[in-house]
Amino acid sequence: MSLVEFEIPDEARLALKMPADMLGKELRMLAAVKLYELGRLSSGAAAGLADVPRVVFLSRLADYGVDTFRLTEDELKQETSLV
Repeated sequence: MSLVEFEIPDEARLALKMPADMLGKELRMLAAVKLYELGRLSSGAAAGLADVPRVVFLSRLADYGVDTFRLTEDELKQETSLV
């Protein structure tokens, strides 16, 4: 596992009204959600980055306004034609 450290200005932490340990967890989740949304990480890899089980990660996506499942119109037509 790699360790990445960076400094957060006190003003930002105070504005977010979060203790440092909670801020770290939130930043991991935010990074995981965004990388998943961009298609750079699978849901499993993003869950690993967020340090939560995959089902928890998928259920939290809506909290950040991200669709759990993304299908193109063609993919949706294929899926529905199989039923």
